[in-house]
Amino acid sequence: MSVHDDLMSVQRCLDDLNRSVSRLEQQLGSGGLDIRRVRTDCDHLRESVDLLRATASTPAPQKRPDLVTIPDTPYDDSLWIDTDDEGLGARDRRAP
Repeated sequence: MSVHDDLMSVQRCLDDLNRSVSRLEQQLGSGGLDIRRVRTDCDHLRESVDLLRATASTPAPQKRPDLVTIPDTPYDDSLWIDTDDEGLGARDRRAP
């Protein structure tokens, strides 16, 4: 699925959720803290999907990563003093 299709699917689900919350409000009354919290959460989800839709409609420019030049000259041997060879241990000791 494309992003547009996914957003439309989410929008349909939110519409269904909104209708269900409205029915609950009619049955339970809209004065309770719990139903108000559910209504507020539903509204926040709708706003978040609207922001996603706005973001998805404007594609971000593709930034190329900076290239790092690696020299062909060997590394300085002093970088490897006090290091262990993988699987062999320290240079001045025997391998297990």
